[in-house]
Amino acid sequence: MPKRLPEDPRLRGLIAAQMSRRNVLMGAGGLTLAGLLAACGTGGTGTSTNTGSAGGLAPAEDLSDQEKVVNWANWTLYLDYDDSTQKYPSLEAFSKQSGIQAKYSEDIDGNDTYFGKIQGQLAAGQDIGQDIITLTDWMAARLIRLGYTQELDHANIPNAANLLETLKNVDFDPGRKNSLTWQSGYAGIAWNKEAVPGGLKTVGDLWKPELKGRVEVLDEMRDTMGLLMMENGVDISGSWGANEYDAALEVLQKQISSGQIRQVKGNSYKEDLISGDALAVICWSGDITQLNFEEGDKWEFAIPEAGGTLWSDNLMVPIGSPHKKNAEALMDYYYDPVNAATAAAYVNFICPVEGAKEAMEKIDPELVDNPLIFPTEEDLARVSVFRSLDADEETDFSDRFQQTIGN
Repeated sequence: MPKRLPEDPRLRGLIAAQMSRRNVLMGAGGLTLAGLLAACGTGGTGTSTNTGSAGGLAPAEDLSDQEKVVNWANWTLYLDYDDSTQKYPSLEAFSKQSGIQAKYSEDIDGNDTYFGKIQGQLAAGQDIGQDIITLTDWMAARLIRLGYTQELDHANIPNAANLLETLKNVDFDPGRKNSLTWQSGYAGIAWNKEAVPGGLKTVGDLWKPELKGRVEVLDEMRDTMGLLMMENGVDISGSWGANEYDAALEVLQKQISSGQIRQVKGNSYKEDLISGDALAVICWSGDITQLNFEEGDKWEFAIPEAGGTLWSDNLMVPIGSPHKKNAEALMDYYYDPVNAATAAAYVNFICPVEGAKEAMEKIDPELVDNPLIFPTEEDLARVSVFRSLDADEETDFSDRFQQTIGN
């Protein structure tokens, strides 16, 4: 990303609205580059409840100085991985440099499903067995609001100064006291190029008869419903309500009931693309680039003609984590531009670190112009964020979406 970002009012509005990705991610008009930078076992062993003097949850005692370990839960395909060694090279380098053993798990398949697994322990202030969790803006907002995360000590994360300026003061976490952006990206459509030789241009193309039973969509309400509403001509970042939502939900219900949609999934849709069970999907941008690299360039990703959605994922320390300082050391490591570029070169999502684009010139010059890592203004003009939802809307829309998809 460029060192100095444009002072565009659209992007200020976008960041101010990031209460909700992938309740409340969204709210401005069209995107710009800076705004953009604006994926199961979780059982911990703790059983005690940490409560503060005012009755709220209190952070766990930090044992980082005695226990040189950090546990990180993330989405799949979201960190550089070496198939031959079955290790994460940048994480290995961090452990060697810091002396902190990093344990990484791809535990997160969806925000709601993961929250459902850890909610009870978080509410009790217990250790969930993870020192860093990586969740989307709207879910990050929920955890921070509920007091389920620890406040970060930025003195331990000096490289946090490299966070893009427009992401430093999101309104779900003013001053970034409890979170830092990991990556951002788009939701759009993708297809198997051999099985769908003509390609797809719109979300409506997913309903072609020849694709019946071979289509999958995301279980992230804001992405799937966002794309469906945009297909209906709705500005998802603007003024819309239950009528527009219901019209899109009716489309989803029809396609599920008819068997056109095979399944509604989180990150695990990738497995069905690989097996061939799914030929066309609503998906997340960087996933397809990674699958093509690993499986032989079989799929194509596109932002639909009506537009795509934007999301960001965030690093947070759970309230019961006993290794906060170690977690902060890991965050600091990945906010170094070189390390940020190393991760971005693999995950192919949008990097939120200033200086990473320049560092990429030395790591992999071919990726400097990759629009899924360093987006073009043209692409950014075609994606939008899902407007903020009030509490009643969030409950109503989310519940009816879950009922529609069978949860």
